Amino acid sequence: MGIPEEIELLDIKLRDLITRYEQYFLGMEKREPLKLHSEVEKLARRYAGASIINTMVKFKYASLVSRFNSYNQYWERIKRLIDEGKYSRERFKMELHERERGEQKTTSAAPPPVSSPSELDQLYQDFIAARRACHLPADNISIDLIRSTIEKNKDLIRSKYQCRDVEFRVVVEDGTPKIKARPKK
Repeated sequence: MGIPEEIELLDIKLRDLITRYEQYFLGMEKREPLKLHSEVEKLARRYAGASIINTMVKFKYASLVSRFNSYNQYWERIKRLIDEGKYSRERFKMELHERERGEQKTTSAAPPPVSSPSELDQLYQDFIAARRACHLPADNISIDLIRSTIEKNKDLIRSKYQCRDVEFRVVVEDGTPKIKARPKK
């Protein structure tokens, strides 16, 4: 395997490593991808002292090594924040899981109290909390904006999937909170 092929392999493995770390930080992966991290690190150091004659390959190698080092610093910072309990995505996800567990307990044990907020109010509060947890501005979002967006999309989803009702929930993808719809049969 020549230098260009090994640099292409470094690119592929680095992209996979970035994905695995994001999954790890979101709680989808149970363990940190240490084995893949060490493989990428070895590939990144392999040609550090060698002189690469082809300038395009040399530039790609330098870019990949630089990207790996930047991500490495980012991952170390996130791991430190997780250890200190200051990582916002973890806290937001933990709060959502706790709220879901609380709702499951109340629905299985007894009907919800009459004073509970409507689904729209709860969705709005979850969305605002998610934006704040992701350090995004939440002042310009009103409940009326969410209501109009949901009503518009609800009819589209009902007709597309031919279902009776649509369920909306807040998810965080790539550090951005979104409202996702799911048809209910």
